[in-house]
Amino acid sequence: MSPPPPRARRGAAARTLRIIGGTWRGRRLRFPPTPEIRPTPDRVRETLFNWVAARVPGARCLDLFAGSGALGLEALSRGAAHVTFVERDLAAAGEIRARLADWGARAASVEHADARSFLERQPASPFDIVFLDPPFASTLLAEVTARLEQGGWLAGAALVYVECPADSGAAGAPVPAAWTLLKAKRAGEVGYHLYSRGARGTDRE
Repeated sequence: MSPPPPRARRGAAARTLRIIGGTWRGRRLRFPPTPEIRPTPDRVRETLFNWVAARVPGARCLDLFAGSGALGLEALSRGAAHVTFVERDLAAAGEIRARLADWGARAASVEHADARSFLERQPASPFDIVFLDPPFASTLLAEVTARLEQGGWLAGAALVYVECPADSGAAGAPVPAAWTLLKAKRAGEVGYHLYSRGARGTDRE
């Protein structure tokens, strides 16, 4: 008898999401049914963008493990100056490009690339906000956060959002010493955290 198929991960069945705020509020976006694409739930996105609301307008953002593109598209909807989407899955990258074209977004670019290879480049200019939501089974966070810090990718007071398994603990992931945990919450299996370079204070509410 064949072994049972692996349990579907969040996002494998759900293929549409909605933008929850800003100019595109209520618009729907599609994404491929790839198991590794694990879109951030609506309530988590709402909390995240409440945290960063004052910093998004005019910000340069990097959605490094873009997947569905929901985080970067939400930032554009709320007034980000530019969003760079990085996604290694060709179909997912294509869907993000299609949404940007359909919605008339010009302040964005989509890179079909692996996150590590993308960070080996020289940045054109630093980012103000970075979204990090890698596949939960990956072990990339420590390497990626170090490359962001050391490679000139971050503005002086950049904010970095990290999403990871809730059982990873409140700190979320090993991060550079210059980063301070500002916010941390849990929603079921998801732990989500907001860091700042150089800021002080921790708030887990």
